[in-house]
Amino acid sequence: MLCHLIQIDDWRDIAMPRDHTKPPRVRTLGVNTTISGFGLENVGKVYSDSTTPPNDQSKIESSTITKKRSAGFLFDEDGLFNIDDEGRTERQQCAVAASNIIRNFSFMPENETIMVQHRHCLETIFQCLEDQNAEDDELITNMLEALVNLAPVLDLRILSSSKPSYIKMTEKSAVHAIMGMLSSSIKAWHCAAAELIGRLIINPDNESFLVPVISQIYRRLVDLLSVPAFDAQAAAVSALYNVSEVNMDCRLKLASERWAVDRLLKIVKAPHPVSEVCRKAAVILESLVSEPQNRMHLLVHENNFAEILTSEGKYSDTFARILYELTARPSNKVTSGQAIWGNIN
Repeated sequence: MLCHLIQIDDWRDIAMPRDHTKPPRVRTLGVNTTISGFGLENVGKVYSDSTTPPNDQSKIESSTITKKRSAGFLFDEDGLFNIDDEGRTERQQCAVAASNIIRNFSFMPENETIMVQHRHCLETIFQCLEDQNAEDDELITNMLEALVNLAPVLDLRILSSSKPSYIKMTEKSAVHAIMGMLSSSIKAWHCAAAELIGRLIINPDNESFLVPVISQIYRRLVDLLSVPAFDAQAAAVSALYNVSEVNMDCRLKLASERWAVDRLLKIVKAPHPVSEVCRKAAVILESLVSEPQNRMHLLVHENNFAEILTSEGKYSDTFARILYELTARPSNKVTSGQAIWGNIN
């Protein structure tokens, strides 16, 4: 059944903007011969050869005009293949319905293994995401949600496996499509893309494909931390939690990223309505301070750490460990800084 649903791939180019103008197709086959092979030069002749009585001349003229229009329709690619506005809308509805079924399938755990091993299915999903500017919004949302559901068991190496490929889609192209969704201004899309990245990167086999764009990922996630919407903040924190846990480069650069620490602290202090989001934000900060190279960047936030330690009972243990790392470790004595506990020499 999944194979039949993936006929959506045959409809993927039908959502062109209505104001799209297809350039004229220059036909050069048989241009120097009497008969081109397309029959266009015979259309008028066929309908003008028939003889009619003079009194029926007006009728045949109107009939000839209608027939010529019909003949022109036959040689028009849009009409011939039923991809005019009406046909395109009908096929788009079929594509959206198929994408909704695929999305619903992805919610069932027993379908996960089948779907993540179906290369054509994954190629189709990623290609729809890649063409986000041309496809229907609902279709993109359905495909993105399906991918998020499958992400915990998805191995991107399936796109370079020996299984038959129907679409030219590589791991790099798939990651590029995900990054396009993460950069989108549509909240549902960038939130889902952040969650998708957080789920994909915990698989060591996927990490190598995400590492080349890791700097773009955490910068965009830091941007999402400042979005007023709580769900966007939650998605960004969850993704950063996994990314910083598995990638040391992210931990090293996140501490020096402008506003990153401030925004994480703000989520804890606000606090975010979901306590798990606050906990993950605190753990991210703890992971940053565990890297000796980050301590000077984090010392400027020491007052904020101490404030949360004394006011937020839920996370006091975490911030106590953060302050200990900043002030009590011998390796920290190579630098000098002003701390609330006194001078560090």
